[in-house]
Amino acid sequence: MRYKLASRKEKTENTIITVEDSSVGGKQLAVIAGPCAVEDRDLFIKTAVQLKKLGVQMLRGGAFKPRTSPYAFQGLAEEGLKILAEAKRTTGLPVVTEVMDTRDVELVAGYADVIQIGSRNMQNFVLLKEVGRGNRPVLLKRGLAATIEEWLMAAEYIMAEGNKNIILCERGIRTFETHTRNTLDISAIPAVQHLSHLPVIVDPSHAAGKWGMVAPLAKAAVAAGADGLIIEVHPCPDKALSDGGQSLTMSNFSELMSQLVPVAAAVGRKCNYEGKKLVRQNII
Repeated sequence: MRYKLASRKEKTENTIITVEDSSVGGKQLAVIAGPCAVEDRDLFIKTAVQLKKLGVQMLRGGAFKPRTSPYAFQGLAEEGLKILAEAKRTTGLPVVTEVMDTRDVELVAGYADVIQIGSRNMQNFVLLKEVGRGNRPVLLKRGLAATIEEWLMAAEYIMAEGNKNIILCERGIRTFETHTRNTLDISAIPAVQHLSHLPVIVDPSHAAGKWGMVAPLAKAAVAAGADGLIIEVHPCPDKALSDGGQSLTMSNFSELMSQLVPVAAAVGRKCNYEGKKLVRQNII
């Protein structure tokens, strides 16, 4: 087997990744949420506070943004990282953010609790080795057209350098279908769980590319056994600088969280939904 460390043959029991008071891989459904990109300090802090009240376990937000167009918003870089750190201090929630370059790994690790490797960098082996030498948990997204074995081999690159704390993320793969941004591979969830002990979460936002499909895909992922979800939420998607079309409003996200409670319970998991604490829908 070419992915020995990530394999069930190496470790039969499920790996649970602990991130401060949160965990991924246990009975608790891990929900990570936030805007696609860190755009503005006040906006992000207020969003983070609202998400905390809804029962989210971790915050997401991009400080470095890999965009298809070189003219699109590329993120606030270190200033964005500082805003993420302030959001953590305000809410107590760990933060997840992407690193794109080996030169930025140390910088990002100084602010983030979980380092994300995006789909475009899944086979950036130099970058995988670099995060493998660190001690921050890594959220490894499946590549645009990667097979499950290639995905697990990418995890193996990280683990071979010593970092065993990896969260796999299915975010849809590229197929001939053009109606959605990508095609969510629900079958990858049980497939990976059969082959590997590593936890697997799902990103329905990037899979669909359309906010109206996020909730159905999220519920399907949980029903299929996903250990968690990473969802894009923006208080005013029409004004978002990145991926507004696939972002849920705070109200839509609250509704989704309430719907996840019985779905999670049906598969033996718990979803922390605290919608009664939502003080208002619009924060800008």
